[in-house]
Amino acid sequence: MSEPDREPTEKPTTSKAEAESETKRMTRNWIGIAVVSILGLWLLVLGAMQATGLVDIFAPIADSGATQWGVFFAMAFVLIILAGWSWKAIAN
Repeated sequence: MSEPDREPTEKPTTSKAEAESETKRMTRNWIGIAVVSILGLWLLVLGAMQATGLVDIFAPIADSGATQWGVFFAMAFVLIILAGWSWKAIAN
């Protein structure tokens, strides 16, 4: 067994203002993760329905199947960028 950490990784807050600031920052970060997760699940379901032919949601803006998948992958790329942005906020 390894020896436990001698010092905690995070120090306790010393003021009410610092605690409130930390709470607001954490809330914003977790809301960002929740939004990216919901959009990711929505995009996954939309892709599955598009692949099986259940829906043809991109038909008004894309005529062929290739352009419809192009729009889908563009949306996926935007989601990846949004996810990277939200996860970067947590790392800081």
